[in-house]
Amino acid sequence: MNDTEGRAPGKPESPDRDDRPRGAILMGRPFGVPVYVTPSWFLVAGLITWLFGSRLADVLPDLGGARYLLAFSFAVAFYASVLVHELAHTVVGLRYELGVRRVQLQFLGGISEIEKEAETPWREFWLAFVGPLLSLLLGGGFWLGLRAVRPDTVPGVLLAGLMVANLVVAAFNFLPGLPLDGGRMLRALVWALTGDPMKGTLAAVWTGRALAVAVVLGLPIFSSSQDVERSGAEAMLDGVLAAILGFIIWQGAGSALRNARLKQVLPRLKVRELARRSIDVPADTPLGEAMRRAREAHAGAIVVVDGTGRPVALVKESAVTGIPEHRRPWVAVTAVSRDLEPGLTVPVDLAGEDILDTLRRAPATEYLVVRPDGTVYGVLSLTDLERRLTAALMGRPAGAN
Repeated sequence: MNDTEGRAPGKPESPDRDDRPRGAILMGRPFGVPVYVTPSWFLVAGLITWLFGSRLADVLPDLGGARYLLAFSFAVAFYASVLVHELAHTVVGLRYELGVRRVQLQFLGGISEIEKEAETPWREFWLAFVGPLLSLLLGGGFWLGLRAVRPDTVPGVLLAGLMVANLVVAAFNFLPGLPLDGGRMLRALVWALTGDPMKGTLAAVWTGRALAVAVVLGLPIFSSSQDVERSGAEAMLDGVLAAILGFIIWQGAGSALRNARLKQVLPRLKVRELARRSIDVPADTPLGEAMRRAREAHAGAIVVVDGTGRPVALVKESAVTGIPEHRRPWVAVTAVSRDLEPGLTVPVDLAGEDILDTLRRAPATEYLVVRPDGTVYGVLSLTDLERRLTAALMGRPAGAN
């Protein structure tokens, strides 16, 4: 229901970029961090209003139709509690100088998008621990408030509902499986014991996947075992919610594993090793002739130069494959080239996450790689980079094809 989420490797951190999720509403910027409410929240708020309002007919029958207004107030107050949970992650993330991109309130809870990974396992532990701790404290606070009012009154019903909801959030998030906070705590503990963050991630990922299966199979069974008369629609709703929740946990665990593998391979990425050997050809060179020269030189890329030998364009591999071989002697390389616009030239010593940040600022399929003195080293193909990253995601050696 609530979790902290690390930034995907290589995502630009420019503050000038619009980070608003599609259709989301900006609610404010506590601690300088934007808080958004996504459209899915309104669906959940409506569902909570309907379910809670239906139950209120038994507890406060005199309310009539006003019980749905009270139920909606409960939904808003509950998500305010979720926001407090997420802001706890935000404060610790800012305290550790990890950066917080944004907070989202959405279907089944909230997400605090932390920009950087914690440098030590104990910082990781505390970053995850404060969220459910705040939910636990909120539940205790609502319990204290409940003792001061009658339980069969509007304040009593609201306080009781918020107490139970926050205790459930705390208990759920303490479960030791990614992407939940408890999973990050488990990852931190295994990391501290083994000295290997990847081992911690694997332990928390597989625990999270086991938890997802347990939710899908166990939640409907638990609901049906309660001594409460339930309609067929309510039983079906339990099954649907269990399936959605299990899917979210499974997907979140898988995403955490992919990001961990990317973080392992990113520091080893070097443009110098990824770049293809290239040849230079004049702009009026036929494509067939240019490709013949490239084969003879065992080059994987073609750079178009002007009369002074200055690079002016790159032949696009995707465009070449679209030209039938019998037509290539009659097509000039300029017809299948992209001009060297600003951002399409990268230094040969670029490495790690800086590669992805640089490429994201100027999306293309090929980039000219130059030495410090400005001479051409080769061409970086986006296809080669994607192949290397895909190999990392699949758990194969970084150089596998």
